[in-house]
Amino acid sequence: MITANKVTANKVTATKLHLLIAGLFGAIGVALLAAGAHSGGANAGGAANVTLAGQMLLFHAPAIVAATAARRAGLLADRAARLALFVLILGAALFAGDLALRGLAGTRLFAMASPAGGIGLIVGWLGLGLSALPVPRR
Repeated sequence: MITANKVTANKVTATKLHLLIAGLFGAIGVALLAAGAHSGGANAGGAANVTLAGQMLLFHAPAIVAATAARRAGLLADRAARLALFVLILGAALFAGDLALRGLAGTRLFAMASPAGGIGLIVGWLGLGLSALPVPRR
């Protein structure tokens, strides 16, 4: 007999994807912090960018886990929380990716990547907050 757990164990769900991304953000964040700490003093600005990128990913990894758990527990509106998490993840990836690339390679991801990522982070956080509000029934 196949139970629900066996059926969903092999499927990629939004929950599993969000948790995978949170794990990647955490691992990459630690690697970037190490790279920032060990870069030479000749490129202090680059090291600061790499460190900030690592911090940004590490700040958001547990937030993604917590928001995913809250969504699964029914504390957040499912669709709104999924959209907010998508925007939050995209924003963090753009922001941290641009800073890391600037620090490590001296180039940018693309013009306005950091500001776009920052706006995505703000919108994602607001979306998570709003997804906790009760929705009036019709």
